[in-house]
Amino acid sequence: MSHHEEHHLARPPKSWGYRIAVAGFFAIIAYFLWTEHRAHIASLMPFLPYLLLLACPLMHIFMHRGHSGPHGHHPDHRDGEPKTGRE
Repeated sequence: MSHHEEHHLARPPKSWGYRIAVAGFFAIIAYFLWTEHRAHIASLMPFLPYLLLLACPLMHIFMHRGHSGPHGHHPDHRDGEPKTGRE
């Protein structure tokens, strides 16, 4: 690898000024989201425990989408028979 290629692969460290500007930008966004939507958040607080309980079965349904059937097929199984360990 030549010196020219190494120069393009290495990233220079970001300056503190950039990081402070980005942090300030996100702080401003968070402030306005909090002040403008506080009434909406407060109106949902009584329902928050029920929303969390509803999230459990929904996550179970959508996170098991990749399975093929109720039990799924694993690479260790052949034609529905479990691997015996003598193979």
